[in-house]
Amino acid sequence: MRTILAAKPSITQREIDYVTDAVTTGWGAQCYDYLNRFSECLREYFDVPHVWPTSSCHGALHIGLKALGVGPGDEVIVPDLTWTGSVFPISWLGATPVFVDALESSWCISPASIIAAITPRTRAIVIVHLYGNLCDMDAIMEIGRAHGIPVIEDAAEAVGSEYHGRKAGSIGDMGVFSMHGTKTLTSGEGGALLCNRDDLVESIATIENQGRKPGKHIIFWVDEIGLKYKLSNIQAALGLGQFERAGELVGAKRKIFDWYQTLLADWDDIALNPQPEGCLNSYWQPTIMFGESWGMTEVRRNALVTAVTSVGVGIRPLFYPVSKLPMYEPAPQNHVTYALHGRGINLPNYFDMTQDDVAYVLATVRERLGPTE
Repeated sequence: MRTILAAKPSITQREIDYVTDAVTTGWGAQCYDYLNRFSECLREYFDVPHVWPTSSCHGALHIGLKALGVGPGDEVIVPDLTWTGSVFPISWLGATPVFVDALESSWCISPASIIAAITPRTRAIVIVHLYGNLCDMDAIMEIGRAHGIPVIEDAAEAVGSEYHGRKAGSIGDMGVFSMHGTKTLTSGEGGALLCNRDDLVESIATIENQGRKPGKHIIFWVDEIGLKYKLSNIQAALGLGQFERAGELVGAKRKIFDWYQTLLADWDDIALNPQPEGCLNSYWQPTIMFGESWGMTEVRRNALVTAVTSVGVGIRPLFYPVSKLPMYEPAPQNHVTYALHGRGINLPNYFDMTQDDVAYVLATVRERLGPTE
């Protein structure tokens, strides 16, 4: 049976050498050497003034929300169509996630739905660049400014995507992204918090350092309750090697998407990841959204995923609307989100894939689609 994984990283001798050096020499006075180098690399890549590498994107978002003072009684607007990592930190802080709808065109958060959801209790807006697709950041940032509400970009899936010349994650008041092993650039596990606001730096730096204020040198003195999501020096070594290859790796993702797009040109009534004019999509996960003529339902889509993965081809369904999960109240008013979820699949996209692999994936999917209903 031919196996096509959903995702896996590209690791070269550069990363192996960096990690080996970190494991061998990165202790004592050198314990932060790669972490410091990686932080500087991220500042340059994203062109932001402040960066904190973290052990996960979830952790980065938790720190950012806490630095904004989000807590019980507050509301945070968040897209319904996302992974739970965009939402759980809101709940851990005792605030209420307010799920809003997506745009049919981008599958990302709807600016109009954001406006409709704002109340006096709204403390932050979390937006998500889904699967590498880009949110309408001009509209969203204008909403944030008009209402005095900070915007956090969740670019977990969109490292390398660009919105009119600016990297995804670098536009909002804060941005977070992921370096999980399935992502375009990886540190094994990991993430980072990016910040454009000088007024939040001391709060973030204190929280992320377990409550110890920066600049204080009293051993074991802690000023407030903080968090511990620091990235290790060894993980930073891997991340540094990856980001030094960022252009190559994002380019490889885009090339594979182009192969999919070419081979799907004769499939009627489908949509693929969009790339608006002036933007660049890093295509973390190429996605097929089936139109109405396919008669695609959630049940049929799930059966397709089961059938294709059973023969070794790692396609995935779209994320569930988070409001459908048992810990939250349903939000069926998010009509676009609920409809999109049941008719989309993600396709494998990793760096070793060939054009023949892409053709095999699509042939396997098409064979198991069967007749439209």
